[in-house]
Amino acid sequence: MFYLYVMKLQEAKQQFIQNWGALGTQWGINRTMAQIHALLLVSADPLSADDIMTQLKISRGNVNMNVRELLDWGIVEKVLIPGERKEYFSAEKDIWKVAMRIVKERKRREVEPILSALNELKEVEGDKNSKDVKVFVDTIGDIQKFANQASKGVDGLVRMDEHWFTGTLLKMFK
Repeated sequence: MFYLYVMKLQEAKQQFIQNWGALGTQWGINRTMAQIHALLLVSADPLSADDIMTQLKISRGNVNMNVRELLDWGIVEKVLIPGERKEYFSAEKDIWKVAMRIVKERKRREVEPILSALNELKEVEGDKNSKDVKVFVDTIGDIQKFANQASKGVDGLVRMDEHWFTGTLLKMFK
């Protein structure tokens, strides 16, 4: 016999928040930051820091620090509610836009510094005919080529996303 279990909304939200938090650690962000993002993603209305604190049972400092980081990533925004003194926050709901912003931010934070460091490492002092120098320079060069290709791939993905509307429109008129 097949039994279908239907979750209540609050239970489903909690499970999503927990799973998104665990997934966030795989992306290189902390669990609490991902859980706040998940809560804002599934909330119909913007939430204040107090709302976030209450629902996730975390401190004000933890909320403030992680919301600030989410704002920096561009996946959460401040929302002004007329007549309210509190700040409210809402997450970008378009998951494709969220993914593209995360990709751009990770490239800026991770790929670009590596490329910069690799540029400096290519220029080492030593006997250019030395086996050790050659292996080092060749290895750094190969890693740099790979990192440059990855960077170009990310740039292409971002450009594709930015120009999808124009491309779709042009295809319609052909």
